[in-house]
This record gives sequence, structure tokens and C-alpha cells, in this order.
Amino acid sequence: MSNDLSQLSDLLFQEIRQLIDAAKQRAAVAINAEITLLYWQVGKRIQTEILQGQRAEYGKQVLLNLSQALTQAYGKGWGERQLHYCVVLSDAFPDREILQTVCAKLSWSHLKLLIGIEDHLKRDFYIEITQLEQWSVRQLQERLNSMLFERTALSRKPEDTIRHDLDQLRHDQQLSPTLLLKDPYILDFLDLSDRYLETDLEDAILREIEQFLLELGAGFTFVARQKRLQIDNDDFYIDLLFYNRKLKRLVAIELKLGNFRPEYKSQMELYLRWLAKYDQESDEQPPLGIILCAGKKQEQIELLELDKSGIHVAEYLTVLPPKEVLQNKLHDAIVSARQRLQASKDEPS
Repeated sequence: MSNDLSQLSDLLFQEIRQLIDAAKQRAAVAINAEITLLYWQVGKRIQTEILQGQRAEYGKQVLLNLSQALTQAYGKGWGERQLHYCVVLSDAFPDREILQTVCAKLSWSHLKLLIGIEDHLKRDFYIEITQLEQWSVRQLQERLNSMLFERTALSRKPEDTIRHDLDQLRHDQQLSPTLLLKDPYILDFLDLSDRYLETDLEDAILREIEQFLLELGAGFTFVARQKRLQIDNDDFYIDLLFYNRKLKRLVAIELKLGNFRPEYKSQMELYLRWLAKYDQESDEQPPLGIILCAGKKQEQIELLELDKSGIHVAEYLTVLPPKEVLQNKLHDAIVSARQRLQASKDEPS
């Protein structure tokens, strides 16, 4: 009897605990949304009624006087810097309804990082991916520091394509491969020495599989290492096999120590066709292949038209270069890719 009573009490406790926790979570979300919308209203009022985009010096003095008056009335939290955030927020989100949707999922701390991004497409990318992957503020900061957007295949596309893919994710929850595929992949967490073999690289990835999955992006799960394929009594082995539940695709990854070589294409095509024939389920999309190399030559990759075969070639970095170096490298890659796309459009058909 006492045992049954104890079990009933434990069950009741767990049920009520879940109710309390759920209510606290809803309250926290509601409070966050209200506070964020208050900041937006404050910023909008300052922007439209006082500053109006003119008389910068006068505006600074107004902000200083206003922050002093608000701090005296309400205490900490209304300093000049906070009022500046409010103005930037109203500028980044001119449509209140869009902000209301976003702040239901992202905290004010998230938004403070996001509103500092001037490029609106880049900002929209981080908003959608942060919601999709439910990043903490710290994780978002890490992705910003690693220049995730600039490393995605999406960033190399024309603006219309970027906007289309982001709209598709926002409205239909459909994730395109260009949002997930990157170049380069940053694998500095593997802590490899200056000299290593492909098996060392593979071993290190499996030791740090959680970090590697984070670098790959949303929806990846590990399936197999050295996946064996038997074709005409010959054995072939895929280095690493993953599945992405967002894309509904198997993803084969080949690790190469040196620069990309054209023969890697036929090898990966063979793997992908085998997977499509024997492993792909009826409701899945065709498999994707990622060839990770220490280096690559862009013209070879373009001439081979690897994207038509579902193959993505990317460099990997086992040591993170200085931010300025990486920034310049990615900027040049994006500009070059967009110029090539424009040139191909301009060619007579």
C-alpha cells in the first residue's frame, strides 16, 4: 500500500513539475517578446520622431539626455548603448509583425548579435538557421566568428537565389543543400599534428564526432565508417557515410590529404549510384557526395560540372587562420563565384 502511494506521489510530482516548467517556459517566451517589442517601439520613436536620420551631433546629445532621464526613472538597463541597440533594432526590422514572429523563437541576446549584421540577406540567413538549429547565444556567436554564411555554398549564388532559398526555408521549412554545404570546413578541433595520414584524419573525426556533426550542420547523423560496397566481386569503401534527415539524403564523405584530382569524380559517382540503387529508400532524395581535400583548383571543378552529379568539393582547414586572412579568402571566393555565374549567363546560347 505504502509502495503504491509512493509511486502515485512520484508520478503526480512529475506531471505537476512538467506543467510548471512548461508554464515558466511560455512565460519566459512571452516576457522576452514583450521586452523586445518595447525596445523596438523605443527605437522607432527615437528614429522617426527625434533623429529622423539627420543632425547626428544633435541626435547624440538627445540620446545622452534621454538615457540619463530613463536611468534616473527606471535604474540600470537604459544606458546610451541600450538606446542605440533599440534604434538599430527598429532599423533592421521595419516591419513589426516580422519581428514579432522572430522574437517568439529568439531571445533579445540573439537579436543583439543579429542586428549588427548590415547585409540583410546574411542577417536573414542567420535568423533562419538559428531558429532551425536552436542555437544558444554562444553557438550563434561561434558561427558568426567562423563566418559560416560566407562558407556556405549559398553565399556564392546570386542574390535572387539566396532570397528564394531563404524564403523556402522560412515558409515551407524546406532546406536546400546550398544552405548546408560549406567551403572550407573548419576542423581545427581535431587537434592534428603537422603530418598525418588519411586514417589519422578519419580517426580524429570519429573521436570528435559531435563537433564534426556541428560543423556539418543541421540534421546530420553518423551512419558508418569505411562502408563496404561490393561491385562485380571488387570491394570499395566509403570513408564516412552520414544521413541528413532535413534533406532526406544519404551523404557520402571522402577524405583526401592532397589537392583535388579529376579522377575523384568518377570514384564518388560510383559510390553515389551504388547508394541510390541499394540503400536509398523510396521516399528519399538522391544521395550527395562531399569530397574534402587539402586544396582544389576551381577551373577543374567547374569543367567537371560536379554539381550536376550531386558532388560538392571543399577544402578543410585543420588550423584556423587569422580572421582577416579567412575573411579575405572567403570574400574573394564569393566575388569570383558570382562573376563566373554572371559570365555564364552573358554567354550567347
